[in-house]
Amino acid sequence: MYIPNNFRISDQQEAIDFIKRYSFGTLITTENGLPIATHVPFTIKQRDEQLILNSHISLANPQSKTLLNERVLVIFTEPHAYISPIHYEKELSVPTWNYLAVHAYGKVELIEDEQAKLVMLEEMIRFYNDIVYLEQWTKLPLDFKAKMAKGITAFNIVVDDLQGQKKLSQNKTPFEKENIINTLGKSTDTNEREIAAYMAKESGR
Repeated sequence: MYIPNNFRISDQQEAIDFIKRYSFGTLITTENGLPIATHVPFTIKQRDEQLILNSHISLANPQSKTLLNERVLVIFTEPHAYISPIHYEKELSVPTWNYLAVHAYGKVELIEDEQAKLVMLEEMIRFYNDIVYLEQWTKLPLDFKAKMAKGITAFNIVVDDLQGQKKLSQNKTPFEKENIINTLGKSTDTNEREIAAYMAKESGR
């Protein structure tokens, strides 16, 4: 990912915290030079100081056959917002877009053991704090769970490169940033309010 220096997320923990919050990612692999993508939720954990992304896709999904081809990419992005030049002091200005994004590269480890798949599914339920369904899950028949496990391709991604960008008008004047924060902070759009909150935090407010 192209990242200008003043937009780079240099703190790895900050990037990890971001993907924990916005954990619905885009999994990208290639086959014969053609990119293939699937949108899936991930759980995020660390193992022996390595960052591990865990998820699963349908066994019927053709992408399941490409996971071991080479390194994979997962993109996590959101929130984002259009930034109008009306917030700037100079009339000779153009629109832009503020956003946060993290790209995670790594190699896939397949989870093939049936019991390990069931543990992974339960971990995902816990990660998304669905306590009510967790109680229901524990009571489901084992043969039903086993059938579900047979229908998925479960995997870990061992991340070897984590790249993060937060484009939050860091290159604008304090006056311009305040204009943007105040306007977006009052918006009815959730994305715009979240960008305003990130901008305020970045500005030390």
